[in-house]
Amino acid sequence: MNQRVILRRLTQTVFVCLTAIAAQAQAQDAEADFLTTARAGGGVVDFGSPNAVTNRIAEDTEPREALVKERALQPWFDWKESLQERTGVALGLDYSSLFLWSDPSIGDDKASSGMVRFFGSWDAFGRDTKNTGSLVWKVENRHRYADIAPGGYGLGELGYVGFIGAPFSNEGTRWTNLYWKQRLNEGRATLLGGYLDVTDYVDVWAGADPWTRFTNLAFSTGSASMFLPNGAALGAAGATMLNNNWYLIGNVTNAYADSTDPFKDSFERFFGDSEYFSSLELGWTSSQDRIYFDNTHVTLWHVDNSPQAGAIQGWGANFSHVRYVADKWMPFIRGGYADDGGSLLQKSLSVGFLYQKTPAKNLLGVGLNWGQPNESTFVPGLDDQITMEAFYRINITQQFALTPQLQYLKDPALNPADNSLWVVGLRMRFAL
Repeated sequence: MNQRVILRRLTQTVFVCLTAIAAQAQAQDAEADFLTTARAGGGVVDFGSPNAVTNRIAEDTEPREALVKERALQPWFDWKESLQERTGVALGLDYSSLFLWSDPSIGDDKASSGMVRFFGSWDAFGRDTKNTGSLVWKVENRHRYADIAPGGYGLGELGYVGFIGAPFSNEGTRWTNLYWKQRLNEGRATLLGGYLDVTDYVDVWAGADPWTRFTNLAFSTGSASMFLPNGAALGAAGATMLNNNWYLIGNVTNAYADSTDPFKDSFERFFGDSEYFSSLELGWTSSQDRIYFDNTHVTLWHVDNSPQAGAIQGWGANFSHVRYVADKWMPFIRGGYADDGGSLLQKSLSVGFLYQKTPAKNLLGVGLNWGQPNESTFVPGLDDQITMEAFYRINITQQFALTPQLQYLKDPALNPADNSLWVVGLRMRFAL
């Protein structure tokens, strides 16, 4: 039996076991939903990353410290709250822009794009309980302003092995999420099935959000050393608390997904082609309601050979250690290793911190990464890269944030002409 068959069967067995755990584990007292924690400022987040639909809606709804104190659109938020109470439907809408300038560059010295996103969830069953069954969706339109969009700017124009603002592309209208979410066991377990965005639940941490936190993939999901399917990948995921401190998350999705037409041939690919991305994460937290703040985890992943997805069969391991200190500081150390797999980096190490002097106010983030380009994705012998990113998110109003950022790229591996590059960025987001 070859390695590919063994790894696939192992992944599927792990996922089946995880599902059984989630469905059958004994109920325990819980103050919060699985991977739902009280945020600084009184908000609530749900299973997954800051950008997961229910987390994003909760964060956008919460009042925050801003230069303009009053919320001019309060009637709109009152209506949304009333709608959710009456029907179980929670809605979100935002528009984001990212502008980048670099000196020097091997191509265009600037890139820019914007996107509008409409997202929401409907608690169809178990409303007002911890065991809800919900339909979750997210639809986007991504469009460039200039000739180059930020998503391809690093590789194409700077010779940098990495993505800066990867979602900010010119992809047009696309799906990111359309799935069923079932909470079980009084909120201590969650199952997802449908069209998923793996960055919502794989190797999650508080800074992994190019809309409101770090834009460089080196400080986001997988630390640029993990293969990541496109959004709206058909598959299933599950998570469960094993006890008061340990948790488990697993997933199996298609390796290839066309977000602009996710429904075409997706089931045929899943059940016929058997080209999967799968992951298993074991983590520790001080308590379930601190899982977003005090978190240490190890994530193992595997991807089958998938020419359409640009994936070379491979595997990898990632780790993350995050602590929330004095309700202000969040230092982090994260990294990963990839054996083939089609990732950008084969070795990666990131350190840094998030700092927020007052909960729900402006946010400072600083990160430093060392990365070794993946030889099977590019060519052997490329220089190691050093990446620094610093950003400061300013809440102008309750719903509008402005985020200047600065990145320093040392020894961009695909640009032998320049030893270093500076990239200046400006990000804007308006949320409803």
